[in-house]
Amino acid sequence: VGVATAFFAATIAVTQNDIKKVLAYSTVSQLGFMFVALGVGAYGVAIFHLFTHAFFKACLFLGAGSVIHALSGKQEITEMGGLARKIPVTFVTFAIATAAIAGFPPLAGFFSKDEILLFALTIKSGGSVLLFGVAAVTALLTSFYMFRLLWLTFLGTSRMDKETEHHVHESPLSMTS
Repeated sequence: VGVATAFFAATIAVTQNDIKKVLAYSTVSQLGFMFVALGVGAYGVAIFHLFTHAFFKACLFLGAGSVIHALSGKQEITEMGGLARKIPVTFVTFAIATAAIAGFPPLAGFFSKDEILLFALTIKSGGSVLLFGVAAVTALLTSFYMFRLLWLTFLGTSRMDKETEHHVHESPLSMTS
């Protein structure tokens, strides 16, 4: 159930263009990873991923809020682009949190997801090559949709209308600190 949830939610996240929907489906996918850990009896690993996920997802949702604030309420990532130069503090924090959820070492997501994948493969109480394979593919999907989100929002050329682009601004210190 956990790996099916993780995979299904990740495939939905790949298709989303609303910044908050990508993050919301990503959350469901990460909950699936936690249930994979629970399903194979790795309870501590599930709690570890719950805690790591809480921190990098909080950072991502705060970053999404900062982006939405900067764009006066716009949420479609296909109508963004080039924001890294205009809102650099938001970009840097969002990029670090993206790397964390994607599982880049030495960030938290690497350690918690790696443990889930290890237990999914090796534990005698339910681990298997199939469980590991689907979970690993899902982890790759996570990297794909998160870096797609990062790219479409912050990098590349601007796809904003001129009025929106003219008013883009970094969030105040109360939001970025």
